[in-house]
Amino acid sequence: MIKKKVRLGDLLLHEKIITEEELSKALEKQNEYKQQGVFKKLGEILIELGFATEKQILEALSKQLNFPFVDLYGEKIDYELLSSFPLNLIEKHHVIPFKKDDEYIYVATADPLDYDSLELIEKFSPKPLKVFIALSKDIQIIIERLKINISTHELINKVKKELKSGGTESISAIDELLDLILEKAIKDRATDVHIEPLRYNFIVRARTDGVLKELFSFEKEIYFPLVSKIKLLSNMDISEKRKPQDGRFTKNYNSNIYDFRVSTTPTLHGESVVLRILDQEKILLRMTELGMSEYNLKRFEKLIHSPYGIVFVTGPTGSGKTTTLYAALNEIKGVDKKIITIEDPVEYEIPLIQQIPVNAKIGVTFATALRSILRQDPDIIMLGEVRDTETLESAIQASLTGHLVLATLHTNDAPSAVTRMIQMGAQNYMVADSLIGVVAQRLVRKICPYCKTEYFPSKEELEMIKPFLKEEIKFYKGQGCKECGFTGYIGREMISEVLVINEKLAHLIAINKDKIEILKAAKESGFVSMIDDGINKIKAGITTLEEILRVVKVDVL
Repeated sequence: MIKKKVRLGDLLLHEKIITEEELSKALEKQNEYKQQGVFKKLGEILIELGFATEKQILEALSKQLNFPFVDLYGEKIDYELLSSFPLNLIEKHHVIPFKKDDEYIYVATADPLDYDSLELIEKFSPKPLKVFIALSKDIQIIIERLKINISTHELINKVKKELKSGGTESISAIDELLDLILEKAIKDRATDVHIEPLRYNFIVRARTDGVLKELFSFEKEIYFPLVSKIKLLSNMDISEKRKPQDGRFTKNYNSNIYDFRVSTTPTLHGESVVLRILDQEKILLRMTELGMSEYNLKRFEKLIHSPYGIVFVTGPTGSGKTTTLYAALNEIKGVDKKIITIEDPVEYEIPLIQQIPVNAKIGVTFATALRSILRQDPDIIMLGEVRDTETLESAIQASLTGHLVLATLHTNDAPSAVTRMIQMGAQNYMVADSLIGVVAQRLVRKICPYCKTEYFPSKEELEMIKPFLKEEIKFYKGQGCKECGFTGYIGREMISEVLVINEKLAHLIAINKDKIEILKAAKESGFVSMIDDGINKIKAGITTLEEILRVVKVDVL
């Protein structure tokens, strides 16, 4: 292999990725590590200090060394080839052979300057290497896939054997495989399991703490019997593959009963299947366990103890709106109150509360159910979602006739709820009279307490939040350890903003003032925006700047 001498610092200076001052600081830091007996490469330190990203460094090296970039997700990985190399060698050196042709073995590396590792891999290779550059996280995912393939090898062979033999025997291995997938997802604290067909294979991903992570990758021949098994359990039509379907089933794992809400939809290479994991214990959450800041919690508690009016909880799908409403109902329910909910679907059963599932096929919509329950003499009504004009008008009428209405709405922030209600056809004066408050929320991952360490964000990240920083603060993140599954995060925390509609704001809404004026008046009344709440969580060492920027669009706040 021909070695090219490249001084990384000089290359990054030439490409204007870093400055002379930043290079000096990084070299000083490298010397500090050496004195402590720790060897760290310059690239690692530049990333650690926030002076450059891995992608910037690799793009510069790709240009200099003439090693092309490869997107490993777009490649058909030859796992048979990969398995022919020692696993400990691949794990240690982070170089993966991913395919071959008549002349070369194609390998991907995240450190093209580590010639020793490349030469070691070449010793085990029957052909010369053709080197490509890939992101380290993509390489790690392929390595994890290989380890999973090795660990599930026996079960997969059993599935294949039973599929070939046919008959009733083919059921047991698929059952084992489904149990393996679901138990792994539950163990990882996942909320959803995604089974996604690709051209050559299919992958199983799980959403843990709001972020998808790949669990398994299997051959395509196993996909069809697995999906058929799930559809049978969920009482779906297994012959229907062209239309979306919904279903539900229950399974017992480790003496706990879990409900799985199943959704299928046709895609280019087959049906995408999503299973929502519903754990009944999660619904016992109290308001104080939501992670809402003490200041916002007090404001929200006042709203839900109001005798009448509408309180909206807003945010995108998966931001915890329903959980917040359930926690609020747990707080205010009692034998002295009649509480009725309308949900699509009913995810959890709550004692002392009458819950109505929406069923459009028989004409039970949010609007029709809401009109009928007003004759049931309720004190409090919870609507799973206000998604049309008819439902909104019925909710407004219910609030104006002495009912407290709790509902969800899809908006990006709290002040936008006012605009959204007017866009949906509500009159300004009706909104002013009925709306008493709006909670906007997002869920951010919490830093793992076992591997928490101070770090320096990138220049771009700091620039984005500069207008919101009132003082210098320390930033923390999780390095990744066994406790957090090497993600750096365990659990989630809420960031929120609570808009309380007082007389001044009601007047501005009634005279059709825009969102900017409403927001300005709200801040004068003690409104704390979501980005400010997020920065307070960073300051307290609860979450990372990366997480806040992942869920909040800073430039519009």
